[in-house]
Amino acid sequence: MQSILPFLKILFNLISVPLVIEGIISVCYLKIIANYLNFLRIKYRLKSTQVLSQITEQIHDSEIGDILENSLQGKRPTYDDCNRLLNSDNVSLMGLVAGVLTRKKFGKRASFVNNIILNYTNVCITDCKFCAFYRPPDHKESYTLTLDEIESRVKTACDLFKIRQVLIQGGHNPNLGIEYYEDSFGMIRKKFPQVGVHGLSTSEIDMIAKVENSSTKEILSRLKDAGLQSLPGAGAEILTDQVKQIISPKKITSDDWLRIIEEAHILGIPASATMMYGHVESNQDIAEHFEKIVKLQLKTNGFMAFIPWSFEPNNTQMQKEGTVSFGAGGFQLLKMIAISRLVFDGLIPHIQSSWLTNGIGMAQLALQYGADDFGGTLIGEEVVSCTGARSTELTSKKIIDSIHQIGFEVEERDNFYQTVCKY
Repeated sequence: MQSILPFLKILFNLISVPLVIEGIISVCYLKIIANYLNFLRIKYRLKSTQVLSQITEQIHDSEIGDILENSLQGKRPTYDDCNRLLNSDNVSLMGLVAGVLTRKKFGKRASFVNNIILNYTNVCITDCKFCAFYRPPDHKESYTLTLDEIESRVKTACDLFKIRQVLIQGGHNPNLGIEYYEDSFGMIRKKFPQVGVHGLSTSEIDMIAKVENSSTKEILSRLKDAGLQSLPGAGAEILTDQVKQIISPKKITSDDWLRIIEEAHILGIPASATMMYGHVESNQDIAEHFEKIVKLQLKTNGFMAFIPWSFEPNNTQMQKEGTVSFGAGGFQLLKMIAISRLVFDGLIPHIQSSWLTNGIGMAQLALQYGADDFGGTLIGEEVVSCTGARSTELTSKKIIDSIHQIGFEVEERDNFYQTVCKY
């Protein structure tokens, strides 16, 4: 029996749908693993129950088996559970269970959005140590797009790529008042009504409020009236101030991030929740981040998706100082994706696989470890590109092909995760 363990590991890593619960296989998952079980039966002359027993045994004998079984019963991991998951290297089992939860909701399909990133300015005064994109005011490489330039970029993207979303993010530019954003958002919604405006981090909102000597709630209200439809949730990084004091001491606190997001939710502006991991944070910090997102979502139900993405240190101050030498890598990505699904199952519907820093292949695997969304085409992205770590330019065809390659159906979505086309 020991000789089949390598093949069981392959099953855990590549097929995240089937799962034995208390020794019983759900009928709806049986077909998915039938061929693989048949292979094992032929090669090792085993009965299906013998193979399934091995899977069940691995789950029950795991140090995280109780957490995984609770997840299957709809019980969300606690803070302590998250710490145990983060400290475990049994990512295959996490992915197995996370995949089951995902397939129960979405089946074997994954979504993506045709979009561009509009990095409207690189002028910034917050000097975040993890950022290679920003330039101080009056720097020779600094820029701010004009309204005409924004219109031109959006029009080109609509004509060439049929985009459904503009993701608008930039630096903390003290020279830009709210009229700049109102004019930009209003123009996009008027001239390109099929394109959703998904824009600005909470810290950018805070910057605009400071420039205008206004409240963040008032700024959000005005931006919504101008055409802002949703927030990308950037600026969270890790929602513990001991981490923020190291990597972004001039940006808003964790409480301020949560407050501004809550204000947006109350105003009817949904958002994504994000996490940037792989730098100076501890597992306890990550667990606290999860806990804070859960508490806010239970209160407002305003998050559409959760996106964990890995920090890329190239060309950043943190790399120059020797704080972080290399990125977290694929193993950690799959762990974060799987835990995200376990934590947010039934609470935040969508988990994004994020190909930008980890590549298309890892994004494909992430779809089998709990993610259901491939993210966007991200045409024109400049922030990660400044680290030299951007994987590639993606078109909708490349994403569609990548999802089909793993046997999934593809759904193109809009800004609000509504299906607009199936492939």
